[in-house]
Amino acid sequence: MFLFGKRVVFLGAHPDDLKDVKDEHYKSMAVLGVPKENILLGPFTTRVFPDSRQEILEYFLKLRGDFNPDLIFTHSRQDVHQDHNTMTDEALRAFRGITVLGFDVVRSSHGFFPHFLAEVTEEDVNAKIEALSRYETYRDKYYFNGELTRSIMVRHGALAECPFAEGFDILRIVGQFEFRK
Repeated sequence: MFLFGKRVVFLGAHPDDLKDVKDEHYKSMAVLGVPKENILLGPFTTRVFPDSRQEILEYFLKLRGDFNPDLIFTHSRQDVHQDHNTMTDEALRAFRGITVLGFDVVRSSHGFFPHFLAEVTEEDVNAKIEALSRYETYRDKYYFNGELTRSIMVRHGALAECPFAEGFDILRIVGQFEFRK
């Protein structure tokens, strides 16, 4: 995916736990304008990612070689789910020299506080809520509730002194900085 001319990769665990969820994931991403051909789902088994750590690293290294991304989004360091931790650890290994930002997963993050805030519009908020609504399997789960999503984006907006924002952990920033006297 490209964002502001940058090659961006979003790494997340479990979008394909069940066949239905896999289809829901494609529908959700379509709402956000991500075509199916831009979505890769790895062959890893839920709840045992730590056992597949090396295979996940190799999968990410191949992705890096094939796509050469400029920016990576993955799970926050405050996420306590073992699969999410493995994703983050291996992303940091595979994508050295590349900026990596961590996103919050409400259900499994504890102590998340964003240090990178990106202002978004109300249309962006509504699109995110609409995309999440495509996951019929999770419709009744509190962490897929549209009001919760909106309130988190309002809170992050308050931190950024704007109406709405997405919040991320800074896991690694790589860039060019100029220091002058």
